[in-house]
Amino acid sequence: MKRLLPKATTMVLATLCLMYFITYVDRVNISTAAGQFKSELGLTNTQLGLIFSAFAYPYVMFQFIGGWVSDRFGARRTLIACATVWAAATALTGFAGGFLSLIAARLLLGLGEGATFPASTSAMAAWVTKDKRGMAQGITHSCARLGNAIAPMLVLALMTAFKWRFSFYLLGALSAGWLMLWYFTYTERPADHPRITRGELAALPPPKVRLADAPGTWMRLYRRMAPVSAVYFCYNWILWLMLDWMPLYFMHSFHLNIKKAVVFTSGVFIAGVVGDLAGGLVSDRLLRKSGNVRLARSYLVACCMALTGLSLIPVVLLHDPMYSLIFLAAAMFFNEMNIGPMWAIPMDIAYDRAGTASGIMSGNGFVAAIASPVVAGYVVDRLGNWNVTFMLSIGVMVCGIALSFVMKPERPFVESRQASDARIGPDLLDSSMPLADEQ
Repeated sequence: MKRLLPKATTMVLATLCLMYFITYVDRVNISTAAGQFKSELGLTNTQLGLIFSAFAYPYVMFQFIGGWVSDRFGARRTLIACATVWAAATALTGFAGGFLSLIAARLLLGLGEGATFPASTSAMAAWVTKDKRGMAQGITHSCARLGNAIAPMLVLALMTAFKWRFSFYLLGALSAGWLMLWYFTYTERPADHPRITRGELAALPPPKVRLADAPGTWMRLYRRMAPVSAVYFCYNWILWLMLDWMPLYFMHSFHLNIKKAVVFTSGVFIAGVVGDLAGGLVSDRLLRKSGNVRLARSYLVACCMALTGLSLIPVVLLHDPMYSLIFLAAAMFFNEMNIGPMWAIPMDIAYDRAGTASGIMSGNGFVAAIASPVVAGYVVDRLGNWNVTFMLSIGVMVCGIALSFVMKPERPFVESRQASDARIGPDLLDSSMPLADEQ
């Protein structure tokens, strides 16, 4: 029977995949339910935009805090605390009675989910080999996009059978179930896992060695991650425009009923699932074939962002639901190809501080989740069409392409030459690479 069970490393990755799936269902379910509670609670598009973006304010803050906490206290305890809060917030959304209570529930959800991705990146840094980091990030984020794709259909089915409130109660219970799974299956150190094999341990990176941070370390790492954060902001601009507004875009632009709009939205999100997988696999393959980290990360991101912007041009020019579905799906696919290389970069740059580095990247980049939905809602209210919104998004992609060339993922963050061997994993240390002090 033990031979039939998956390897310990596979179990850990699968558990993280399930977390990504659940957290994205919990954060995007409100966009599908909005079609029902908007009229019930008498909300405007601008108010909906504020409700959508409320999630992002505490989420951004706790990206920074949660990344540091996960590096300091471990991914296990960090994610237990996170799951407790986000499960409660999801269930409480079902009790909302108006604009303010919906805002409060979304703020609490952002608080609970803020540290999840940095904490999981910290876990992956210890549990995933260097040449599979893009794949690991790609497959976990593809599960998040699968959550995006399934959430509209799942929430619609629950709303049809019951009411929109019941869908939030049920999804809150699902989150609580994941909490118990994580508690019983994850160990902070791979060597402590009861099912780990010698072969798996030999392939994994050496245990992280963290020394006391020198004064100013966090700020130096923040500056080092600034270009990466800016590129991630551009990626998030497109992502959250689609996550929050796609159902209503199809309903209002083409006068589709909610069932057809949900089917079209799911089609766009499914393209993102494939994009996540493709981006991670292509990035790792480029790294194994060439040994060139910049090619596998930065250049791939620039290419994908260019294709994302090009895919949005027909959406502006051709006002047809099928063409919009096809080209929005293409934009989602290419935009999601960025995920694998982007989330591998914090592990490449700061192996022993992967949680902190990814928190800095995601926290800064996630500011787009605040701005993008609000800008879209305001523009649509004022102009009555989506063309300006998509044209702005193309401009954001152009900025992302330019910034991707200054990320320099091949240069690891090292405080000092004397501490380098202790502070970063040997798999990242290359004497030919300039240290942080030399940059």
